[in-house]
Amino acid sequence: MSETLQAHDTVLRVAVDAPQHSGLIDPLDYLSPGPLPPGSLVRVPFGRRETLGIVWPGNSASEIDPASLRPIQSTLDALPPLSRTWCRLIEFAASYYQRSIGEVALSVLPPQLRDLDSQQLKLRLKRAAKLPVGASIGSPGEEVSVTDAAGPTLNPAQAQVLAELDALLQADVPQTAPAPVLLYGVTGSGKTEVYLRAAAHALSQGRQVLVLVPEINLTPQLEARFAERFAGRRMVSLHSGLTPAQRLRHWLSAHLGEAELVLGTRLAVFASLPRLGLIVVDEEHDPSYKQQDGARYSARDLAVYRAHQEKIPVILGSATPSLESWQRANEGRYKRLVLPGRIGGGALPRVRLFDMKMLPLTKGVTTALTAPLIQALRARLERGEQSLIFLNRRGYAPVLHCGECNWKSDCPHCSAWRVFHKGDRTLRCHHCGFTERVPFACPTCGNQDIAPLGRGTERLEEQLAETFPGARVARIDADSTKHKGQLEAALQAVHDGEVDILVGTQMITKGHDFRRITLVAAVNPDGALFSSDFRAPERLFALLMQAGGRAGRDAEQAARSEMWVQTWHPEHALYKALVQHDFESFAKSQLAERASAGLPPFAHLALLRAEGRTVEVAKGFLDAAAAFAQQLPPASQVLIYPCIPMSVARVANVERMQMLVEAASRGALQHLLSMWMPELHALKRTHKGLLRWAVDVDPLAI
Repeated sequence: MSETLQAHDTVLRVAVDAPQHSGLIDPLDYLSPGPLPPGSLVRVPFGRRETLGIVWPGNSASEIDPASLRPIQSTLDALPPLSRTWCRLIEFAASYYQRSIGEVALSVLPPQLRDLDSQQLKLRLKRAAKLPVGASIGSPGEEVSVTDAAGPTLNPAQAQVLAELDALLQADVPQTAPAPVLLYGVTGSGKTEVYLRAAAHALSQGRQVLVLVPEINLTPQLEARFAERFAGRRMVSLHSGLTPAQRLRHWLSAHLGEAELVLGTRLAVFASLPRLGLIVVDEEHDPSYKQQDGARYSARDLAVYRAHQEKIPVILGSATPSLESWQRANEGRYKRLVLPGRIGGGALPRVRLFDMKMLPLTKGVTTALTAPLIQALRARLERGEQSLIFLNRRGYAPVLHCGECNWKSDCPHCSAWRVFHKGDRTLRCHHCGFTERVPFACPTCGNQDIAPLGRGTERLEEQLAETFPGARVARIDADSTKHKGQLEAALQAVHDGEVDILVGTQMITKGHDFRRITLVAAVNPDGALFSSDFRAPERLFALLMQAGGRAGRDAEQAARSEMWVQTWHPEHALYKALVQHDFESFAKSQLAERASAGLPPFAHLALLRAEGRTVEVAKGFLDAAAAFAQQLPPASQVLIYPCIPMSVARVANVERMQMLVEAASRGALQHLLSMWMPELHALKRTHKGLLRWAVDVDPLAI
């Protein structure tokens, strides 16, 4: 650490991790013996402790007497300053999502930076600079051998898309930012190959490439593709699965410009990349890109903003684009490029709907599988092919039930059921974690004949094993892969042909390139059809399209690949579009509904959520907030709905309420929120028993 500063003659703005509700000016003013470059890391006194801060661009607006300001304690001068463009990205995110600059800026830096002095940081910088060329992203230090760096021959559609992308990737810096590219390609159409070729173009210009994926379990697969293609290039990953030391080393490598490729989940959108030349957002529709606590940012939307700010291309890829992105392409704000067919000319799997009202079940109401589906599974087993059964509910059964008194295994702390897990004989709440052993008899009436109601992946796995005694059945969900390495091992077993029938939740439907699967079955997907959340049909359609896309990825097997959907509502328009693989028709109908209802992307929303010890406290806070908002000048352009309980109203004995705010323009909504926030902080102090509140801009679930 540099020597403690003595003389103080310059006032600097410093961003520190102070929550916005603290009421402090953001950033804060400190004294320094001289100017420091914006983006420099410093240690400053904050309250009774010393904390990490970032020297922020701009002049102090404070009229406080400099003599009353506290001095900067030290500087981490071994680290090159963060760029002004990075600071502008943070400022935008903080402003748009209604958080403090310091809170956002410090939360996206590696936590270990807070504990290092300059000498320790110099050692870390040397290690980051020594990451071996071709290192495996997840395991720094391991060499990767490559045999084919050229890539496969492109089909005409891929070649056409890349020709248009090349025009956006020219070496000369454009005067204006290129339009974001929406790469719309059916599952198996070769979107990843387009990403690889576009990345190669950017790398050839000496630029860095940022690739975002929605979830950690997709990172190793994409990592392998990039590592295979780009031998001799330094690559790192950034996601929550890394150790603190790994995350720091990878971040430093990117910040120094040593890492040429950065792959990561939503947090990676904030990576410091001094030579950034291309951003790729794979599966751009995925809700995992939206942060659900703290600064509730959308990494996809920030990627678009960052690309615009740095005047570089951004590619948003999906077989089922978000309706927001699709509409922007319709309006000409995004450039839509299309990959209409699968590589090798293989057909998409045939979709078959089975009406559960008409078909008898093999074992009455206790089984999830119809007789025709069992026959289809048996045919795959006889041919040595793999099948995938998708059920988006983990555990053995969602609830235990007593037929005598109608008792159900509710959670005493939440307004939800406890799920029956047969493997360890527990009832477990998936909201608060409260777990108990399964009772021997009904707690209410003593009846010993309590039974599972409904089914989850654990029960489905058991039924498949009973139905097909010789089959190798595997299950992938949050319970079966909670320990390190379990997910990777399970996926590898599928790829190696060691699994005949794979059962799982949505974890198995996204992005995986399973070459031997010829049958995908969706069991009981109807729940989202009649949800109060207007986005539920969009999410269900995307999920089913993605699930079906796991079948027939090998061109030789494509002709006999199928997706079966067991539904009680086969006449529903969503399923009719699914049968035709017609995303465009589905998107058109959904957008028409949203336009008539004044919903996104034709309106802009924010949610104000409140949590308290009682319903009255949470509701009182929201009612007071609404009354104040109605007095603000932008209120005439904004609609504030009455507060209602959240979908799960009580979690861990905390009552949860929410209030929806709607505006026709983003500007009107942002204006209201900026004027509203100070009063919300003040209201928190006057409502005893209110535990927390938060504003969610552009919420994904309402």
